[in-house]
Amino acid sequence: MESFERLQISWRAPIGFGFSSPVVAQGRVFVTDSQISRPKARERVLCFDAQTGRSVWTHAYEVDYPEWALDPKSPLSPRPTPILSGGKIYALGSRGRLVCLQARDGTVLWEKNLENKNKDSTFTPSPLIEGNLLILLLEGLPPGPCVIAFDKDSGNEIWRALDEPATLSSPIVLTAAGKRQLIVWTQSAVTSLDPATGKLYWRERYSGGSTYAVPTPVTEGNLLFVNGMMFQLNEKTPAASLLWPDGLAPSRKTMSETSTAIFQGNHLFTCNISGELVCIEAKTGRIVWETNRVTEAKSGASIHITPTGKSALLFNDRGELLRALLGPKGYVEISRAVLLKPTWPPQGATKAVWAPPAFAGRHVFARNDEELVCAPLQPDR
Repeated sequence: MESFERLQISWRAPIGFGFSSPVVAQGRVFVTDSQISRPKARERVLCFDAQTGRSVWTHAYEVDYPEWALDPKSPLSPRPTPILSGGKIYALGSRGRLVCLQARDGTVLWEKNLENKNKDSTFTPSPLIEGNLLILLLEGLPPGPCVIAFDKDSGNEIWRALDEPATLSSPIVLTAAGKRQLIVWTQSAVTSLDPATGKLYWRERYSGGSTYAVPTPVTEGNLLFVNGMMFQLNEKTPAASLLWPDGLAPSRKTMSETSTAIFQGNHLFTCNISGELVCIEAKTGRIVWETNRVTEAKSGASIHITPTGKSALLFNDRGELLRALLGPKGYVEISRAVLLKPTWPPQGATKAVWAPPAFAGRHVFARNDEELVCAPLQPDR
């Protein structure tokens, strides 16, 4: 395996504020951002050529931000990551503008303004495509159902479910007991729904946890990990049982507020709420080891992990890209390089970069609040 010491930036493209990840498909890179010039603000969906960084098209619209969000010290910006399907890109803005665009040229196919009744809240979880449905978990839409499914081609609403406050975690769809199941983590529960109808399959109450946690649920075999809770999925009927934790106070169930875990064999790897990388025995919840060598141990630290075969790529809140070996015997760092400058918050003494990168064609694509960058990766040997 080669070091990242020779890692060079292929191209840089200026962009604005935002927490959404880049999306790479068919030789293009898509990302969302905001531009703020008091008293107005604009949100944008941007499309770049993946090879050169050249701007291909931009779709922009004015947005009604609350007064506090126009402050350059803490500006508002889009947080959901866009999703592509069938040559179309779907993007959700921070105040509820939902757009379906032609990925080729940015032509608007349909759009909706989802009313945000809470002026201090924003839409955060990323959209999900399941069959012909576009499914949204709307964190900023109380009161009323927080899960909404639209026909992805027409934008017509198909169903709504779960009249309760959402978290910032994006939903997933898995197959268990022969059924497709939509897994949604809200402030009240972890819930499994039929993604075609919104019908309830099973539900495990979750109260007292963090409302700001963004990790996406992950699954491996018949195991489902939802931040600090491990479920075993029933193989015969749509149901689940909680494996761990047992007897913890609800607030201690939260494993991380920033980072999605990965399964590797019989173990789970994730950044904990203090910023340490931890290895956990998947079926028991026993911590095998932990280390603070990946990033500084602190609240708000993040580690995004991407398996690459023999090793894994780790991107931390300091904008560093690492290659390391992860296993039950410990953490072995192979290389590390600075990929991006941390820029959030704009006026803060300690800054971070939180958006996960994207990997495609042996390149890494990453963004902060100033630029989108692309860099080639050495092969994992």
